[in-house]
Amino acid sequence: MRDPYEVLGVSRKASAEEIKKSFRKLAKKYHPDSNKGEPKASARFNEINTAYEILGDEKKRKSFDAGEIDAEGKPRGFNFDPRTQGGFGQGGFDPNNFRQGPGGETIFESFSYGPGGFQRGGTRGSARPQQGGFEDILSNIFGGRAPHGDTAYQEYEQAQAKGSDLALSLTVSLEESVSGAKKRVQLPSGKEVEVTIPAGVADGQQIRLRGQGFAGPIPGDAIVTIRVAVHPDLKIEGANLRTDISVPLEDAILGGSVRVPTLSGAVDLKIPPRTSGGRTFRLKGKGLPQKNAEPGDLLVSINILLPEGADAELEALAKKLKGGG
Repeated sequence: MRDPYEVLGVSRKASAEEIKKSFRKLAKKYHPDSNKGEPKASARFNEINTAYEILGDEKKRKSFDAGEIDAEGKPRGFNFDPRTQGGFGQGGFDPNNFRQGPGGETIFESFSYGPGGFQRGGTRGSARPQQGGFEDILSNIFGGRAPHGDTAYQEYEQAQAKGSDLALSLTVSLEESVSGAKKRVQLPSGKEVEVTIPAGVADGQQIRLRGQGFAGPIPGDAIVTIRVAVHPDLKIEGANLRTDISVPLEDAILGGSVRVPTLSGAVDLKIPPRTSGGRTFRLKGKGLPQKNAEPGDLLVSINILLPEGADAELEALAKKLKGGG
C-alpha cells in the first residue's frame, strides 16, 4: 500500500477540508459505477478509500504521522506470522517447538534417536525433564489416558492438521453493499477467487471462504472482512442517508429544480421560492433498505451558492435590505 498522502495527492500539511475535497474528486473518478469492467479502476478505488480511512480520521492520521500505524492502518513494530499464530515469523523463535502446559508454563519438545528410531521428549520452561515424556504431556493437555501415547497423539495431530486461517479485507462501494455484487479478491499465493457480496452487507461483516487459507493436511479458511467505502456524496445516518446540495441564489429566491444523487440514480428535487440556506428536504424511501422495515429516507440539506465575481445590482439590493430601506 502506497503512502496515503501520495494516493490522495495531497501534502502532509493539507487541511482536513483539502483531504476530503481530493478524496471526493478521486472517488467520483474511479467509482465502480463509472468504470464497470475496469479492474484497475476498482483497485484504485479501494486504494483511495483505504487512504481516506486513515487521513480522514484525525486520530488515525496522527498515528500514521507518528509512525505508529502503516499505510493500511496496521500497528508497526510487531512481526506476526499467521502461519504460526505467533510473532516470530522471520527467523525468530518457532512457536511450533513449544506448547503451553496445564499451569501455563512453556513445554519444549526435544527429540532423541535410539533403537526405536526418533523419540519425543518434553521439558518445561525450567528445563526440568518430565518423567512421562511427551505422552504424559499430551495426556495432561487433552485430559485423557494414553498408555502408549496413541489416543493423545492422534488428538494432537488432528488439532495441528488444519492450516491457519487467512485474514483479508475487501472494499465495496455503498451501492454494492446495498444491492449485492460479485467481487474478485487476490490471495497471497497470487490466486484470485470470486466473493459473493450479499445484498445489505454491513461494514465489518465477515465472509468465510472454505479451504482458501494457508496450506495444511486440511487447508485453512480465508476470512474476508468487508469494508464499505465512504461515498463521495452520501453520508450514512442509521437507516437514512444525508447529502448537501448547492443551490444558485436565484433559485433559492425564485424557486427551481436541482439534481440530487441517490443510490438508484440522480433525481430532480423542486426547490420552493424563498428557500433559506440550511433547510433540509426529506426524500421518502431513498435511504438504506431495511430487512423487516420500511427503507430509510434521504435528507437533503441546502447550501446557497452566490454568483461568482462582483454583482453591483446584488450588492445594492443587499445594502438596501441591510439598511431596511
